[in-house]
Amino acid sequence: MLAVLERYAAAIAEHGVERSAAVMTSAVRDASNGAQFAATVRERFGLDARTLSGDEEARLTYLGATAARAPAAGERLLVIDIGGGSTELVVGEAGEVAFHVSTQVGVVRHSERHLASDPPSAHELTALSDAVAAAFAEAVPAAERERVTAAVAVAGTATQCAGIDLGAEGLDVEGHRLSSERLAGILEQLAALPLERRREVPGLDPDRAPTIVAGVVVLTQALRLFRRSEVEVSDRDVLWGAALETGRSTSYN
Repeated sequence: MLAVLERYAAAIAEHGVERSAAVMTSAVRDASNGAQFAATVRERFGLDARTLSGDEEARLTYLGATAARAPAAGERLLVIDIGGGSTELVVGEAGEVAFHVSTQVGVVRHSERHLASDPPSAHELTALSDAVAAAFAEAVPAAERERVTAAVAVAGTATQCAGIDLGAEGLDVEGHRLSSERLAGILEQLAALPLERRREVPGLDPDRAPTIVAGVVVLTQALRLFRRSEVEVSDRDVLWGAALETGRSTSYN
């Protein structure tokens, strides 16, 4: 992690950036040494690092995911942000966040907890699906589930699924749509393969292969909870939102 930040800091210096921002989300927010890590980022790399609150993370995630998207009249949009240790579910309308929750559902956390076999067994997949469904159901009130009219998914799981659907890495996946049926097919394909063969699936980053099965399960269960039959993919997430906010708050003389 520190090596990555060092490369970022070097790139920022090389390009003569006038203003930069570093934001940290639930992983740092929940860590026992989160404050110490944030201080290290500020002092060692000279980055204006801040740990986002849950409200700030939801707002910036929603801002990023909707920045280049024209909402339909009366649309109530769900943004799904699946991470390694948590999944954020953000609901908004007319550009404003109306509901959000950060759940302890993550692709790394749940892969380690439920998927011991290679490839995973049917029993493990069922246990994983049940655990994710239960966590989401507990976190989201019934009234919020019923009012959503569209869904956008950001971050690695969603963009990787789009890549698999398109059959190649590195393509522009912004706005790509995936049906629940297609996601079920992708899950069936990936879950049947051992890890080394999963790394070879066209459109999938090999580094994502260890956790992609759990990721597709999480995405599928989120859509099921909110009764959505398809999801729109975006590669604009909380970082995009943070960049937009930083740009908007910068004054030029």
